[in-house]
Amino acid sequence: MTDPGTFSSPLDRRLLTSGVLFGIGVAAFVDEVVFHQLLHWHHFYDLSTTRVGLVSDGVLHAFGWFATVAGLFLLADVRRRRGPGIPRWWPAVLVGAGGFQLFDGILVHKVLRVHQVRYEVVPAGVAGPGPHQPVDDLLVYDVAWLASGALPLVVGLVAWRLATRKSDARRAPD
Repeated sequence: MTDPGTFSSPLDRRLLTSGVLFGIGVAAFVDEVVFHQLLHWHHFYDLSTTRVGLVSDGVLHAFGWFATVAGLFLLADVRRRRGPGIPRWWPAVLVGAGGFQLFDGILVHKVLRVHQVRYEVVPAGVAGPGPHQPVDDLLVYDVAWLASGALPLVVGLVAWRLATRKSDARRAPD
């Protein structure tokens, strides 16, 4: 029997890639629709004009759809080859969605400072008061954002490991 953290077959790897891509696409879609379009809290790129911000939102949206469609094509291929099913796929979706959220929250928000979850002040280099209402404490938003990535990532990793262990146990000769 293989280590539960490893991949038993190429179809397992393909299923993981499929779920991660789909999860990334869904997380990008939710971020774009909820935080960019409905709440108007930020754009994907907030260090320029509103026009540039809207174009950057479109690029993020297109990337999200590309990842979603690619993930679904890979899933269809795995299923066509009689590989692992949907119950094994959902943990990978959680890993992708949580990973995207953490990547966005840590690298894009904090390291590169391309945009924040919400704004207390206008970003450096942007003239005028901007469209954002000031908030008292950005830390609350940052912690909630990172937790919304960490939780599905951890749940997905644990569920993937458990599902792999069960799958390997069924394949193991007695």
